[in-house]
Amino acid sequence: MAMVTVTTLKQYLPEITGTTANTDLEALLDRVEAATARYMGWRKPDNLASPRMLASTHTFYLDGPTNEDPQVIQLPMRPVQSITSLHSDVDRQYGSDTLISASTYTLDQYKGQIILDPITATDTFDRGFRALKIVCEAGFSNSNLPADLEHGICVWASQLHRNKATQGKDSITQRAATVSISPKSMPPEIKEILAPFRESRQLL
Repeated sequence: MAMVTVTTLKQYLPEITGTTANTDLEALLDRVEAATARYMGWRKPDNLASPRMLASTHTFYLDGPTNEDPQVIQLPMRPVQSITSLHSDVDRQYGSDTLISASTYTLDQYKGQIILDPITATDTFDRGFRALKIVCEAGFSNSNLPADLEHGICVWASQLHRNKATQGKDSITQRAATVSISPKSMPPEIKEILAPFRESRQLL
């Protein structure tokens, strides 16, 4: 389900009246939001076929913190709404005895960082291949989708709707990842709108 509503999209399509086109517009918004999430470098949520903007459950397996900042884990997506569980285990069994208590770390939702409290923490973040297993809710909540991002989605969706006679599937390569774009490559003005959101994820 798309975060941007059909009602909002119709503000960019004043030629559309009534509700006849609503089903098509909802499907278009779903595709545009999924393509936008891929362009931003977001991963697929657990049990879903494609990325989405709305906060969903993600399971990340990470190698641990950097030597420069051993108290901080940088998650591969942001924002992060909440942490469901955090296991630290070099043996990759992730049993109950490897669960790190939520009382010993804080979450910076916007930065997507888990920060170990040096005062209350009795554990440390292990380093090693997939030593950390994090289950979290990552993505935007219904109330915090940035206005610029909503605008970019609506501009792109409205352009696609007006050119639906040429709709199809195309792809572009962004940092070695193939991003499906429909009907053609993302317009430059949309890339410009999305740049601040995408640049913050270049570490992914």
